[in-house]
Amino acid sequence: MSAPRLRLACLQTAPRLGDLAANCAQLAATIAAARADGADLVVTPELAMTGYFLRDLVPDVAVVVDGPELAALSRAAGDGLALVGAVVESRDHRFHNASVLVGRGGVTVVHRKVYLPTYGLFDEQRYLAAGDRFTVVEIPGADGAAWRVGVCICEDLWHPSGPWMLSRQGMDLLVCPSASPARGVRAGLGGLGSAASYQAMLRTYAECLTCFVAYGNRVGVEDGVGFWGGSRILGPDATVLAGPLGEEPGGCAAVLERGHLRRARLATPVLRDERVDVVLSGLRRLETTPQDGGG
Repeated sequence: MSAPRLRLACLQTAPRLGDLAANCAQLAATIAAARADGADLVVTPELAMTGYFLRDLVPDVAVVVDGPELAALSRAAGDGLALVGAVVESRDHRFHNASVLVGRGGVTVVHRKVYLPTYGLFDEQRYLAAGDRFTVVEIPGADGAAWRVGVCICEDLWHPSGPWMLSRQGMDLLVCPSASPARGVRAGLGGLGSAASYQAMLRTYAECLTCFVAYGNRVGVEDGVGFWGGSRILGPDATVLAGPLGEEPGGCAAVLERGHLRRARLATPVLRDERVDVVLSGLRRLETTPQDGGG
């Protein structure tokens, strides 16, 4: 019997700002191509269907779960699955930056971005509603065995509580769809500050949570702001399995082996030794203890 495997592809796209039809057509073609190459799960960047700096365009490019755009991408994924970045409108007309799982004849909103950056270049809270939870989803791998996948969209990754909560739900694979602009030059690191920060976070989460990590960042330019790409797939010991990609559209792929997870968790049993009771008791104390504002 073969070991449980998941064939994962990470796409790096350059969506056109506000052009839902063109972006969906491009995504359908690239998802279908990745599926033809054998991918069980295809990951696309944050807001791959719409572009990032949407502002007042948000209501115009929002999709609903049972709408034609996601149905078309579900058909492109066929018997496989794809995680696509979209603005999803809820039944009560709130708009969420979301990752949506399409394929196998269905559409499921997997994650609504919890942490909406509103500083510097970013103003998501002005136009979007925040999600309120981190939840894993089970998907079948190459042999039908279930893999538990957690999603953190871009800024979510900067808050360790999200990946940690996903880990406590038995996460095997952490996926981070991203629209990270090129920002700053980090002294001594010979490159972009934003790229260096993500490289450090991805390695840390992979090793400390002993899980696979997939990072799918976008490329291209919007409103004079460039996106640096760098998409990659890491193993649960922080080894790079695929990528990193450069600053052009493309893709990378890897076969994830459950045996790799087993070896990493035997070598570094941090999940086994995690003291959830200490965390919960500490949170309860924080809830009941007045905090000094430092004034």
